[in-house]
Amino acid sequence: METCPPTAVLPPHPPLAQPWITTSEHSQLRSIWKRRWWILLGTAGFAFSNEHQPWLHPVNYAISFAISLAYFVGLWLANGYTGDWLNRHQGWTERPMRRLLLTVGASVLASFSVILVMGEFITVVLWHKDPFFPFRHNVAGQVVAPLVMTVIISLFMHSRSFLLGWREATVRVERLEKETAVARLDSLRRQVDPHFLFNSLNALTSLVEENDPARAVRFIRQLSQVYRYVLDSENQELVPLADEVAFAESYLYLQKTRLGEALAVEMDLPPAAVTPYYVPPLALQLLLENVLKHNAAYQTDPLHLRVTLDPAAHTLTVRNTRRPRRLAPGESSGRGLANLAARYAFLTDKPVVSGEENGEFVVTLPLLVI
Repeated sequence: METCPPTAVLPPHPPLAQPWITTSEHSQLRSIWKRRWWILLGTAGFAFSNEHQPWLHPVNYAISFAISLAYFVGLWLANGYTGDWLNRHQGWTERPMRRLLLTVGASVLASFSVILVMGEFITVVLWHKDPFFPFRHNVAGQVVAPLVMTVIISLFMHSRSFLLGWREATVRVERLEKETAVARLDSLRRQVDPHFLFNSLNALTSLVEENDPARAVRFIRQLSQVYRYVLDSENQELVPLADEVAFAESYLYLQKTRLGEALAVEMDLPPAAVTPYYVPPLALQLLLENVLKHNAAYQTDPLHLRVTLDPAAHTLTVRNTRRPRRLAPGESSGRGLANLAARYAFLTDKPVVSGEENGEFVVTLPLLVI
């Protein structure tokens, strides 16, 4: 296979820009901490609007600053975590109008809850007034005005998040189309490569000369299946693992006919186990081809190749005896595994892992479930 660092996780493209509102745990706290100086500056300015001469009344200014900061942090966290929850359960792309209504409703409810709790705390603890005093005497200034302002700011943040997320999704789709096109082109070039066809025809010629028509007919049929699968799958993003395995068996039959006892293959893939899974087309074939291209095989010292499936981990593993051989210039571009990892990066968060283990080269592919 292609040479990679031991136990390497093949890197996808650099991550795209993250939206203002994210879904990672503690993201809002981290966001506040990153913007702490701007928040403190804005809070100081807002407190100054309530206490114009802080040098004459430092205690009052400190109280006003603390109240403003508590309001700001409370409203930020309430709206931020509400947005995170909505992002996990109701995306923008599926039903944007429904998401917009949910965003407005959740923002109003979350902001009102914070304003109510903070207002009652200030009223009872600092002012020593009766509960709900602001609602009876200054509901517009103490409740309605901050609620409207908060909802407007929250909608701006959610709108920005929506636009960034939409842009990210568009860029990801464009990258996926580009990577898929490149992978399809590389796959077609590999399969229609004159060396592969030349070796297959040589093997077929040997069968004819040996007067073995049954094996020759089977060889032709397997060769036909290989090329038919390549053409049928070129416009698909995912194919059933069962189809990929059947194609791999045809491909390996051609190679074993050519190499004979120099290639020892073990495929531990029960039909029932592969049924639920999908993979990018020609993913397994790429790994098998790399094994044969990058390693030497001898009749007296066979090249061992094993393909296994782990249903618990949802992975497919290809391992082979590591016996590197020198390649002719231009015989290998070295991009096969990198392109495959890039295609996987658009389909799943699980990486393609490769590396050397106990004298074997091992590549593990994540399996997808639709």
